[in-house]
Amino acid sequence: MKTKRTTKFDLPMLMIILSLAWPTMLEQLMQTAVQYIDTAMVGSLGTAATAAVGATTTVGWLIGSTISAFGVGFLSFIARAYGAGDKDAASRAVAQAVLVVLLTGTIFTILPLSLSGLVPVWMQVDEAIRPLASRYFFILYVPMLPRTASIIFGTALRAAGDTKTPMKVGIIVNLINVVLNFVMIYPTRTINLSGLSFTIPGCGWGVIGAAAASAIAFTVGGIYITVVLWRHPMISPKGQSLRPDMRILKPCLKTAFPNMLQRFGTSLGYVAFASMINSLGEISTAAHTIANTVESAFYIPGYGMQTAAATLAGNAYGARDEQRMRDLAAMFIPLEIFLMILSGGALFVSAPALMGIFSETPEVIALGSAVLRMVAVSEPFYGFSIIMEGMMQGVGNTKLPFFFNVCGMWGVRIVGTFICTQVLSFGLISAWACMIAHNLLICLLFFICYVRGLWNPMRTGR
Repeated sequence: MKTKRTTKFDLPMLMIILSLAWPTMLEQLMQTAVQYIDTAMVGSLGTAATAAVGATTTVGWLIGSTISAFGVGFLSFIARAYGAGDKDAASRAVAQAVLVVLLTGTIFTILPLSLSGLVPVWMQVDEAIRPLASRYFFILYVPMLPRTASIIFGTALRAAGDTKTPMKVGIIVNLINVVLNFVMIYPTRTINLSGLSFTIPGCGWGVIGAAAASAIAFTVGGIYITVVLWRHPMISPKGQSLRPDMRILKPCLKTAFPNMLQRFGTSLGYVAFASMINSLGEISTAAHTIANTVESAFYIPGYGMQTAAATLAGNAYGARDEQRMRDLAAMFIPLEIFLMILSGGALFVSAPALMGIFSETPEVIALGSAVLRMVAVSEPFYGFSIIMEGMMQGVGNTKLPFFFNVCGMWGVRIVGTFICTQVLSFGLISAWACMIAHNLLICLLFFICYVRGLWNPMRTGR
């Protein structure tokens, strides 16, 4: 009779996890560093400039997360194909990903550009900065086709175990963005260093220069990752048909659709959340925008591990290896929680100093520091949710995460924030308290899902 192997610490598996996770972490670290630099540069132009840039950020999340849902569908299919040893199916899936990039990239170019004048109005941006926010948003979303390619093609490469290529592309994009920011945001200026004078050329475009720099960097990144994918030795779509193939698209869309609804629903919630915060005034908007930027760096361990969890869970499912699936969960969960405890502790201690990098306004620094220290305490709980969701994405189970996230977003965060800020006239701290309550509810729901085995399709007999 076949006996079950008990779950235990597995050093080779840990090495595989880290080898997949570290390039994604480094890529996200670079992205966050550039986001920090962008925010600091724009912040030097004044609170109004920071508010104009941050006021439409959540709409960008809505667009980007909807596109990312297609990537999740292909990630699940490609990871399972690799686990089953079917590399031809993986290549055919990448060819279908090219088709999806062309379609969705075109749609998400037309929509944002045509609505750019209305978005700041919907977001309740102060009338004085609406024209600037609209122009920033328009320029930023001109290159949506290459941005879509970066998102979906990067996910396809990670699903095949190649996390280094998207990392390299991300580093190049971020370096271009930083260099162009220095040139485009500020006017030509002279600096003195050790008695020597240097003239640095500049356009002096301010917020518009920041948008133009990002747009150019996104375009280069999209073109580069497309060329790399086309030449890739394992999953190149070269020679594959680009006609719609429902044998691939149907399972990919079956996985992607709930995730798309989840991302759309939660991102729309972020839009509503930000809109209510924007109504609190310029100080709250600036503090919220900067705090979001600061916080993003401390989620890097979580989302880096999530990519590895999704890929390896998909491989295990494709190989029909239930024991490996349990071993992965036993490795990922404590490792993730440990990393997020360290991350949350660092955020709690450094919050005032980090806020001070991006703003010189005492009220903005104090308010942002307060909400960051609140959310720092909840990070280990959020880390558990991140890992469970990643493993479920890898095996194609996106329905339960959709239900958990949408119910938490709209049932707790949005309703709570509306009552606190619009009815009771409380401030930004109450809104972030509702956000934390949302994250804790999600953690509880994923924990119940884990205990009952609903995350593992082999255990539940599907």
